[in-house]
Amino acid sequence: MRKDRTSFGFPTETVREGEVEVVVPRLSAFIVSPSDYAPSKAPVFYNPAMELNRDLATLALQVYQKMLGEEISICEPLTGCGVRGIRFAKEVRGVKGVLISDLNPKAVMLARFNVKLNRLSKRVLVKNDDANLILSTHAAPQKRFNFIDIDPFGSPAPYIDSAVRALRDGGMLALTATDLAPLCGVHSKACIRKYGGKPLRTEYCHEIAVRLLAAALAKAAAKHDIGIQIVFSHCIKHYIRVYAITEYGARKADKALKNLGYIVHCFKCFNREVITQSHPFSLPLECEECGAKLEVAGPLWTGRIVDKNFCGQIIDEANYRRFRQHKHLLKLLSTIHGEAELPPTYYVVDKMCSRFKLNVPSIAKVVASLRDKGFVAGKTHFNSRGIKSDASAKGVIETLKELNLGLS
Repeated sequence: MRKDRTSFGFPTETVREGEVEVVVPRLSAFIVSPSDYAPSKAPVFYNPAMELNRDLATLALQVYQKMLGEEISICEPLTGCGVRGIRFAKEVRGVKGVLISDLNPKAVMLARFNVKLNRLSKRVLVKNDDANLILSTHAAPQKRFNFIDIDPFGSPAPYIDSAVRALRDGGMLALTATDLAPLCGVHSKACIRKYGGKPLRTEYCHEIAVRLLAAALAKAAAKHDIGIQIVFSHCIKHYIRVYAITEYGARKADKALKNLGYIVHCFKCFNREVITQSHPFSLPLECEECGAKLEVAGPLWTGRIVDKNFCGQIIDEANYRRFRQHKHLLKLLSTIHGEAELPPTYYVVDKMCSRFKLNVPSIAKVVASLRDKGFVAGKTHFNSRGIKSDASAKGVIETLKELNLGLS
């Protein structure tokens, strides 16, 4: 990293990310108080914490390109300094062209400079337009993209409809959501407005967030007789990410909508149930385990949120690359791959042990004990102290109590 001498009217520095070198705002210059979030204070948005997100995006896009077996066209309509779109053009083989755009003139100026800096002017086009306008002008059949990446500061909800219409049949859409407060139940009304589903502040709220975003996408696509398949998703710190492949046709849309349903949760005994294709008025109101009132999340996506084969191909692709956070990336992908076919929701061992005043066993011991009893069980990337299993909450609690007897 070095300070940049080129004048853009604000402090900049040059950073290297992946295989590219880009000029970005010098974020330290825009921090006035310790509570300031530098990327939002800078005149052009750039978040270095999202580098791992961009690493994973290049890998997923390469896997998708290989699946198609042809050159692909890409759109990133919220580009900021341009680093994501530039990395796509530089690091992904088989890219025909990339359209990047931003409404901020300073961002466009910086993105154009970075495109030239990486000698990609022939394959990367930079525009200064509103994201929805860019996407809507590419809704005609011959203008659509193979891949669209929506990575906003906040919610992707305002862009989902226009993004779906700008994708070809079989196209891929990647959505990032950083507004986890609404999606995780802190601001429920905002979540209902933006995503059309009710969240819950449970220990597995981050998985609920992914499923709410996937459901919002499925419903938006269905309006245009388009179905979706979720092939990959993840949650890292302050954001969630969903990758979906579109399938044209009313039947495909109907098939996708069959994955919508609800999760009912008991805050007293940790019991939860995933209910598909149910009318909200027919959902159970009382917990069958303890009789307490059940809370409801949804409608949300109840199907798979990771395709194990697709994730496996991402891992294969990652083995040929070297990223700054390579070990962490491979560990994350390995965990996601391992939980791909495990049941929805997860139990947080520490939370359960705290409620019942138990010593906290290792996750490995809990998983092994559940498997010995004939249950499927495994770790989850959503929470390092979480486990996914087809065992009931009661069964998990009994297992924790048994392990405590062994510890005493």
